[in-house]
Amino acid sequence: MNSLSNATLFTIFLALGAPHIAQAQDKKPKELTKSETPKTTTEKNETSTQPDIPSPSKPKRPNTVTIIGSKEEARGLPGSAFFIDSGDIRDNTYDDINQILRKVPGATLRSEDGFGLFPNISLRGVDTNRSSKVTIMEDGVLVAPAPYSAPSAYYSPTGGRMYGIEIIKGSSQIQHGPHITGGVINYLSTPIPTTPSGYLKTIYGTDNEYRLHLNYGATHELSDGSRFGYVGEFYYRSSEGFKDIDNSANFDVDRNTGFRNIEPMFKVMWEPNSERYQRFEFKYGYTDRDANETYTGLSEADFKANPTRRYQATRFDEIDSYQNRIYLRHFIEVDDTLSIETTAYYNNFHRNWYKLHDLRSVPDGMGGTTNMSISSALAGANGGRGLALLNGTGEGTLRVRANNRDYYAYGVEVRPTWEFESQGVNHTITLGIRYHVDRVRRFQRNDFFAQDAMGLITSFTRGTNGDAGNRRQETRALAIFLQDKIEIGKFTITPGVRVEQLWQDHDDFDRPDRTGTNSMSLLGGGVGVTYKASENLTLLAGIHRGFSPPNPRAAVKDGLEEEKSTALEAGFRYQDGSFGLEVIGFYTHFEDLIVLGNIGGAGGGESENVGEVDSLGVEILFQYDPLHGQGCGYQMPSFISFTYNDATLDGDANSTDPESIFAGGLDNNKVPYIPEYSLTLGTGVELTNKKAGVFITANFVDDVFTTASNTTSLTDPDGDPDSRFGELDSRWIVDISAYVQLKENVKLLGGIHNVFDEEYVASRHPHGPRPGRPRFFYIGLEMKF
Repeated sequence: MNSLSNATLFTIFLALGAPHIAQAQDKKPKELTKSETPKTTTEKNETSTQPDIPSPSKPKRPNTVTIIGSKEEARGLPGSAFFIDSGDIRDNTYDDINQILRKVPGATLRSEDGFGLFPNISLRGVDTNRSSKVTIMEDGVLVAPAPYSAPSAYYSPTGGRMYGIEIIKGSSQIQHGPHITGGVINYLSTPIPTTPSGYLKTIYGTDNEYRLHLNYGATHELSDGSRFGYVGEFYYRSSEGFKDIDNSANFDVDRNTGFRNIEPMFKVMWEPNSERYQRFEFKYGYTDRDANETYTGLSEADFKANPTRRYQATRFDEIDSYQNRIYLRHFIEVDDTLSIETTAYYNNFHRNWYKLHDLRSVPDGMGGTTNMSISSALAGANGGRGLALLNGTGEGTLRVRANNRDYYAYGVEVRPTWEFESQGVNHTITLGIRYHVDRVRRFQRNDFFAQDAMGLITSFTRGTNGDAGNRRQETRALAIFLQDKIEIGKFTITPGVRVEQLWQDHDDFDRPDRTGTNSMSLLGGGVGVTYKASENLTLLAGIHRGFSPPNPRAAVKDGLEEEKSTALEAGFRYQDGSFGLEVIGFYTHFEDLIVLGNIGGAGGGESENVGEVDSLGVEILFQYDPLHGQGCGYQMPSFISFTYNDATLDGDANSTDPESIFAGGLDNNKVPYIPEYSLTLGTGVELTNKKAGVFITANFVDDVFTTASNTTSLTDPDGDPDSRFGELDSRWIVDISAYVQLKENVKLLGGIHNVFDEEYVASRHPHGPRPGRPRFFYIGLEMKF
């Protein structure tokens, strides 16, 4: 994260130029014989500021890399679906998934660090905590650290390197699991192109932020008639951060509050010259992510005075992590009606977040000492003595924990698909069988830094590895789904069922009495219906039963049941040229809602089934270009994305733990962090020949309560001070982006995120008020070659 090296690199890349060859993606053709070669077609993205990217012809069979496939195919699904293509991601130079998903109706996004490193995503009212209630995939493969045993998103795919992102809700998600009460997000990595082609984008911006995205690939026909393809990619992002750590008497800040993210990836594929079409594909990806990030926020007064301040007690906080992801996929068309796709995958993830955990030996004002949570100190408990310890003006001991954890996940999934006609009715039957294993190993340590009343660190005591958590959780899961897409005239009816059998192990090496095993059977399913009323209008409706299992520790130690949901949706989609309107109403009832561990991942409470929740709302997406087809040389792509979501408790919350985010929740109280209204709208003007363009996007988020007690005061249900309780004010965030095509192969781009430098509390979790990212300027270069 060296400022000189980043600036120098940026200057070098600005000087580059290369001939342009449009990038293309390759998928399997409808059927391939020895004498045939695949053909591709071009699908134009009329609203994208990117040069058009050729996409493949629609494959005959489903491909588990994708759920939806394209914006056009999203309009035909029986449930709510949204497809984000590469132009949507790149036009605004977004890397933060919280920014990318703003356009998606029904998505609730809670930022935590300002960069999107640790997203908290909710779909249709599920708990936002670490995106743990959303099934996260990359190229159709589960990618959360341990999707069953520890799904919290301490690793989340980087949005900026993606070729596309797919979001599905309602009955469409039955093919995926294990968390299907809210929805599924599938990230699509860069595909293997059919022709030699590459892509380069580099930007430089505020806080010495530097990004580089580079890929190149090709597909070649070999002498024996087979085809071999590959793509290699490198993605890099670093920033010095927008927060400043306080200096102290014997500590002069010599590091920033930023991060560094390095992600290489490559794919290879081989299509043998066989009588029936086959394709083998192998992918390897790696992420190395280091961040000087903390859980600790600010007091109310300090946030108002300077929201980008960080207390000197957080100077030790840093997370080091890496992830490996591998899959090998085989597809074969057995005959004209049957195809089989098989995917074997392996992921591992390591993270060690060394961060301030709590405060020890804080003077109590009566000649003794006491221990304090960070959140209570930020709320002014104990006469402000804990806050003084945090900001370096008081004495006590800082307990810093090395949250060292290792994860792995592996499995095999087989998906046969049959397509046939019977008595004038078309059927597409898909069967999925997946065996999956994942594990998390926790081996943590506490260290102690003694501080005097002048803020000097007077001693350091290193703990013993394992003294702050020494346990293991493992899940083995067999998942089976069956779905039939039935086409009868203008109707498409898609029933499906999903069953999973889980075998869970929990080993607590500190407390053997908590060690044990558990088994759990899960059942979900539903049906979606679409009716093609006209060439432009499609009606849809669906019903879906979902589930989300607890982790092994919660099931064994706490006796938790799976979270269950019953969801209804109905609406329509209308598309006529550049005019598009989608309106979907939804209702979801959650039973045995699971809240993981504690209040937003910060306290020491236990996982709980806290009760029932009703989530009722409507999602509206409107898109229109008033200049489309006018022949004026300009176009004006515009959109409005609106969500109304009334998510409330159905009965009092069952939680008796004051640490719980649902503690004190009463019947009809609002669900934490779910805004009633959210709105994103955007418009822009660009030349029809794509030589230049400027765009503006505005995002509104309604005010929310941060706990189910719906209190505006900084106190928990027991009346104790706690800065995690309270509310977040509503806010508007405006972004502007622009580009100029310097020549056919080079585009100069720039923009501003958070144009009006809005200061706002993005979250009160994990520990107290945390700011959203301030105004961010950038300039960059994009090339295709």
